[in-house]
Amino acid sequence: MSDRLEDILADHLHVMFCGINPGKGSAALGQHFANRSNRFWRTLHLAGFTPHEIRPQDGTTLLQYHCGLTTLVERPTASAGELARHEFKEAATAFEQKIHRCQPRVIAFLGKAGYSALSGQQQIEWGPQAQLFGGASVWVLPNPSGRNLAFSLDQLVQAYQQLREAIAQAAAVPLIS
Repeated sequence: MSDRLEDILADHLHVMFCGINPGKGSAALGQHFANRSNRFWRTLHLAGFTPHEIRPQDGTTLLQYHCGLTTLVERPTASAGELARHEFKEAATAFEQKIHRCQPRVIAFLGKAGYSALSGQQQIEWGPQAQLFGGASVWVLPNPSGRNLAFSLDQLVQAYQQLREAIAQAAAVPLIS
């Protein structure tokens, strides 16, 4: 099994989606959100970020739509609950360097845990955040994991659509090219 999952990044993306950490299955396959119960790729498509649903093995095509993908903590686990608080703190410097290097317009944290650990905030609302991170705007979106039963697919799509619409409005251009 691989000990890390490669980022799908380029410079000056409209949005950099940031998962908490790779699942063990995704890391073993070398593909982001490879678990069939994960709703990431479907949500992106239904929210209008991509013209079709991308398969995990074709994840790098996400860059064609000015979107990228990374994780905050690189260590794969069966569940993000296995991560220790110190792992988030230890990952912060490298993550911020990645943001400065790639300069995305928006960082979209998938779930509150990663952003909470980086910002030190305990109470975080869904959606846009007041503070920038590494010069980028920050959004916090519900985690698309199949284990996240608090959000239906429709609720995920609605939350992600709000981000897509905000980016398109700020850019004054459609996102899908």
